[in-house]
Amino acid sequence: MATPLLSFLFFTTLLFSAHSELCNPKDKKVLLKIKAAFHNPYVLTSWDPDTDCCVDWYIVTCDPTSNRINSLSVVTGSLSGQIPAAVGDLPFLETLDLHKQPNLTGPIPPAIAKLQRLTFLRLNWNNLSGPVPDFLSKLKNLNFLDLSFNNLSGSIPPSLSLLPNLNALHLDRNKLTGRIPYSFGTFSKVPDLYLSHNKLSGPVPTSFANMDFNVIDLSRNMLEGDASVVFGSNKTTQIVDLSRNLFKFKLSKVKFPKSLTSLDLNHNNINGGIPVEMTALNLQFLNVSYNRLCGQIPVGGKLQSFDYSSYFHNRCLCGAPLPSCK
Repeated sequence: MATPLLSFLFFTTLLFSAHSELCNPKDKKVLLKIKAAFHNPYVLTSWDPDTDCCVDWYIVTCDPTSNRINSLSVVTGSLSGQIPAAVGDLPFLETLDLHKQPNLTGPIPPAIAKLQRLTFLRLNWNNLSGPVPDFLSKLKNLNFLDLSFNNLSGSIPPSLSLLPNLNALHLDRNKLTGRIPYSFGTFSKVPDLYLSHNKLSGPVPTSFANMDFNVIDLSRNMLEGDASVVFGSNKTTQIVDLSRNLFKFKLSKVKFPKSLTSLDLNHNNINGGIPVEMTALNLQFLNVSYNRLCGQIPVGGKLQSFDYSSYFHNRCLCGAPLPSCK
């Protein structure tokens, strides 16, 4: 009698352990494909097919209710190769974060467009190449998109403005060319916009007059013309960096938002004088050096708290902290 009972207990224990695994078998299969595509790197050592991916595997997390994989985040270790198409076969993924992987190469795969639940996509500080894909506009739940510090080239797809929930868009530190899309003045939710350190040219879209960016960084491009449309007395913008471009407009005619805390205009062709209204701003940072500004620096507010390097190399700007006007 004891032997059949022991056998029954052993069998039920096996059955229970087989069914107690939280990891979805489809997700596990996909993750093991991804591991193989990256040549079984050390950072994915915990991805053992005999263990539970929801309990024992690092770098991934499972939804506590559905037990489906909802996050894949590699921010340490080293991955090499291209992002495998299998990534698109994790339908419950909300976070995809591949950060500081210098051996991660190739284009952003179209399979990512299948990840309709994705809210956070960060593929930055890698060696990705090819274009910023148009298909990213299909990810309607995205609230954060960061493709900075790569080798992405070509123009910026206008369709990114169709992302209705975006809080931040980072395309900086790439090799992007062409114009800033006019459609970027039509975001339904206005994101923090980072386009610096590219090769963008042409004017700032006039549609930006309608956009109340909290942060806008267009620095270190080849942009030209009148960029004063990013300002406006009714806006709530806090940080503006237009430095190291070819912008040309009259600073004295700009209506600044009262919320402005950081303004960098250095190395442009901006003329006119510094408007007295700037004394009312609670500026934490200011640089208007290397322009064509003239006249006396107004006294008051924070303007004298910055040293001469914030103002020098202008056409005929004078007054503290520069030498006094003659």
